[in-house]
Amino acid sequence: MFIEYLIIGVYSISLVLIFLYALAQLNLLFNYIKARKTEDHSEKFDFSNSEEIPFVTIQLPVYNELYVMERLLKNIAKLKYPREKLEIQVLDDSTDESVEITAKLIKEIQEDGLDIQHIKRSNRQGFKAGALKEGLKTAKGEFIAIFDADFLPQAEWLYQTVPYFKNDEIGVVQTRWGHINRNYSTLTKIQAFALDAHFTLEQLGRNSKGHFINFNGTAGLWRKECIYDAGNWEGDTLTEDLDLSYRAQLKNWKFKYLVDVETPAELPVVISAARSQQFRWNKGGAENFQKMMKPVITHDKVPFRTKIHSVLHLLNSSMFTCIFLVAILSIPMLYIKNEYAHLKYYFYVMSFFVISSLIFFVCYWHMFKSIYGNGFVQFIKYIGSFFTFFAIAMGFSLHNTIAVLEGHFGKKSEFVRTPKFNISSIKDGWKSNKYIKKKPSISVIIEGLLAIYFVFGMYSAFIVGNQGGDFGLFPFHFMLFIGFSYVFIKSVFSKA
Repeated sequence: MFIEYLIIGVYSISLVLIFLYALAQLNLLFNYIKARKTEDHSEKFDFSNSEEIPFVTIQLPVYNELYVMERLLKNIAKLKYPREKLEIQVLDDSTDESVEITAKLIKEIQEDGLDIQHIKRSNRQGFKAGALKEGLKTAKGEFIAIFDADFLPQAEWLYQTVPYFKNDEIGVVQTRWGHINRNYSTLTKIQAFALDAHFTLEQLGRNSKGHFINFNGTAGLWRKECIYDAGNWEGDTLTEDLDLSYRAQLKNWKFKYLVDVETPAELPVVISAARSQQFRWNKGGAENFQKMMKPVITHDKVPFRTKIHSVLHLLNSSMFTCIFLVAILSIPMLYIKNEYAHLKYYFYVMSFFVISSLIFFVCYWHMFKSIYGNGFVQFIKYIGSFFTFFAIAMGFSLHNTIAVLEGHFGKKSEFVRTPKFNISSIKDGWKSNKYIKKKPSISVIIEGLLAIYFVFGMYSAFIVGNQGGDFGLFPFHFMLFIGFSYVFIKSVFSKA
């Protein structure tokens, strides 16, 4: 019975942690709904007075971005702002032919009168954090805007964001990500679904109540003083943006999140690119939990509710570990349930935790309708989107669990950038992209085996028990089969 009780214990703890996370999401939903009904009376710079317009530096950290450099630089050059108060730093760590292409493009922009500099390093020490830190040494701006290579801010972006720094307590202004290729494929749709939830419920839900949020690495601005006061960029985690965000807020800097300012970007269209991005984000989240948990919990000026939300925020990626454990153990639990009659009351109690899924369903519906609109037709579309997202997210659970465990146990790895494609329609090509990862990892094979494992789970529903089977977990195992099959097939037999 020891093994059985160990399985029950791990399974129960994982379900409870998922439930607590769901309750936190529900609280953020209430905050989000209330915030959307509240008018913003933030103090702002008066840009009709030229003396109030501050100097801004735009930093563009790039590494081997052959396919998007022209699009990036031409778009940035269109930003409206007084040229005498704007400089652009292209922080170029590239090691391929894109360096020459970038230099040529920069020279053309310089001839048009823009202050744009090409800053190159001899090594990638600190990766993106190191590049940002290097650029900061010579940055002339009081405020630092940062854009990754796949982001395309609208022309008025600086006028929509910079004025909020009138409040001296504001250290960061972050905008919502948009997706120029949202409907390109199933993969881009589920990525957009997940990101939309983060950029509506989570960011606004936390920010509206003064809880800690994170600068998202791009599509936002920092007060330079805030960066220095918080200890500057550090490259000891894979999510340097989350790290500096928490250090800044522990120094009492305020963050301003603008849900209504959308900054479009390109989602990864190849599953290997999505995998590398997911790995970096999830491992970095775990690394930051290890780094920032104690300072947050022990800080005497951080409110208790903010501490709770911060811990759950930092543990966000670790939820994949709980999901993976629940998935793997659900089949043994099916057999335990039908072999040990004296545990039936335990299983009655455990069935309560299906409410976690219902909470996520309700929360994400509010996100979905804020973007796509309300109504019966949209709700039907949402149901399909929700279950597709849920299934494929569970299919990524092994991959993300490995990332999380590496983060918690301190295994260091290189910052693997996400390849960009400059794709917005299904007709565009991508197969010739030189940055695509060619060989799938060993975990992909395990994902294929897990798909078979959950076929066994569905089969088990027919054979357990004495009354014609037990189908309570059949939908769960079916979704797991779909999710792991999708991830495996796309990783092995397709690149998009």
